Amino acid sequence: MALKQFCVSLTGDFFGSDGRPCYRDSGLAVLEQTSGIQWRPFAEHRPEIGPDQIGDANAVIVLTPRVTASSVSSSSKLLAIARFGVGYDSVDVEACSAADVVLLISAGAVDRPVAEATLAWMLALTHNVRAKDRLLREGRWNERNGYMGSELRDRTLGIVGLGGIGQALVRLTAGFGMRAAVAFDPFASAAVAAELGVRLAPLNELLATADFVSIHCPLNQATRNLIGSRELAVMKRDAYLINTARGGIVDEDALFDALKNQSIAGAALDCFANEPVTSPHRFGELENVLLAPHCIAWTDELFRDIGRTVSKSLVALALGQRPERGIVNPDVFSRPTFQDKWSRLQLGNNS
Repeated sequence: MALKQFCVSLTGDFFGSDGRPCYRDSGLAVLEQTSGIQWRPFAEHRPEIGPDQIGDANAVIVLTPRVTASSVSSSSKLLAIARFGVGYDSVDVEACSAADVVLLISAGAVDRPVAEATLAWMLALTHNVRAKDRLLREGRWNERNGYMGSELRDRTLGIVGLGGIGQALVRLTAGFGMRAAVAFDPFASAAVAAELGVRLAPLNELLATADFVSIHCPLNQATRNLIGSRELAVMKRDAYLINTARGGIVDEDALFDALKNQSIAGAALDCFANEPVTSPHRFGELENVLLAPHCIAWTDELFRDIGRTVSKSLVALALGQRPERGIVNPDVFSRPTFQDKWSRLQLGNNS
């Protein structure tokens, strides 16, 4: 008998306490346009997805909750976990593979928004936007001479992680008269770097050269605390650190000391070692820092495009097609047990 429905669940943080969507457009129209696919929200939001929440869902689109071995341990119908974004350090990838669950991310969808937000922060830092705003709000007009800014012109951008976001940032900054960008990425394509006019360099060389050190790499064992006290000491005193990736990549104690002692000019931080941050953070004590609660790049366009990307991948799976991009654990497709599950759950498949 043909399977009549492919059920997609969404984690509870997509919706408010009144059950209404928190976001203008999460790209779910792609699911609604495919006959046989239905979506539904979890009844509640939890920091970690429980196996009882997954139930008989064939796929789950995940915003912020963690996905653990326990999360995916019970359902024989779960085919995919789709992260609403590109980071997946909150997902136990090995457990997903062991449970015959493919992990998907929204590859490409976040590149432009995160790059644009990074550029906005570069401009805000160098033009002292926060301080100048406060001058007027506090009636301190005559102090403006003490807050001269600087341009991006003739400055050097250093990118840690030359993936899609880093590449988009290079393209966005092309019209500002900056020097050739420098990138540290052991996995970067030399051809792509050459096409962009980016010079690949060791991390220490980048840190010593760059006026802006912008982090765009994933958090993993190789990158945890990649930027610590030794690395910060290599940076120029008038350089800025920007982190829109993951908090654990930067040693927060070392960064706090460097900023407090003005060993570097400033920083802009969108992510932190421990999230969510629900009480005033110590970085808020510092005047040379811009902060955001891991949402600096959130736009209506971002959420629409992420949703469309993950939805297209799930539609492909439901129809028996392998998604073109964003597969984190591709080896799962070689598992006979996954193939058997996938065959049983495909729309229109007779079993």
